[in-house]
Amino acid sequence: MKQLNLQKLQSRLRNKFLKLGVKMSGAETIYFSKDTKIGKNVSIEPYVVIGSKVKIGNNVNIKSFSHLENCRIENKVDIGPYARIRPGTVLKEGSKVGNFVEIKKSIIGKNSKVNHLSYIGDSDLGKSVNIGAGTITCNYDGVKKNKTKIRDNVFVGSNSSLVAPVTIEEGSFVGAGSVITKRVRKKSLALSRSVQTEVKNYKRKLK
Repeated sequence: MKQLNLQKLQSRLRNKFLKLGVKMSGAETIYFSKDTKIGKNVSIEPYVVIGSKVKIGNNVNIKSFSHLENCRIENKVDIGPYARIRPGTVLKEGSKVGNFVEIKKSIIGKNSKVNHLSYIGDSDLGKSVNIGAGTITCNYDGVKKNKTKIRDNVFVGSNSSLVAPVTIEEGSFVGAGSVITKRVRKKSLALSRSVQTEVKNYKRKLK
C-alpha cells in the first residue's frame, strides 16, 4: 500500500510539472519531492532524483542520473549528467556543473564552471571561475570542516588539490597537478609539483 501511494504521488507531481511546462523525457524515471519548486523553460532528462528543499530557477537543464537535495539552482544553469548537488549548495546564474561532479555546502558563482570529475565542499567560488578536471577541495582535517575561497576569474588546472582553509585571490592561476596549502595572491601563478625523474636506458627487472 505504501509503495502504491508513493507511485500515485510521483505520478501526480510529474503531471503537475508537465502542465507547468517542464520538459521531461522519460518522465516516469524522474522523481520529485512534494516541496520541489521549478521555474520556466526547464528541461529534465531521464533518471534524475530531486530530493527535498530544492528550488530551480528558469532556463535550467538537468541531465541524466543527477541527484539534487536541499539546494538552490538559479537561472540558466546546466547540471550533469551524473552530478550530485548536496545540501547547502547554491548554483548561481549561468554556472555549469558537469559529469561526475559533487558539490556540497558551496556557492558556485555566476558563469563559473566545474565540468568534470571534481569534489567541491564547503567552498565559495566567485564569478567566472574554471575548475579543471579532477580537482578536489580537501575540506576535512579529521576534526572539522574548513573553508575554501576562490575569488573571481580564477583558473584551477586539472588534478589539483586545494587544502582548506585556503584562499585563491582574484585572477590567479593554479597549475595542473598542484597541491595548494597557502593563500595564492591576486593575479599570480601557483605551482606545486615534484621534480620529474628520468632514468636513461632503463631495463625492467625480470622475475
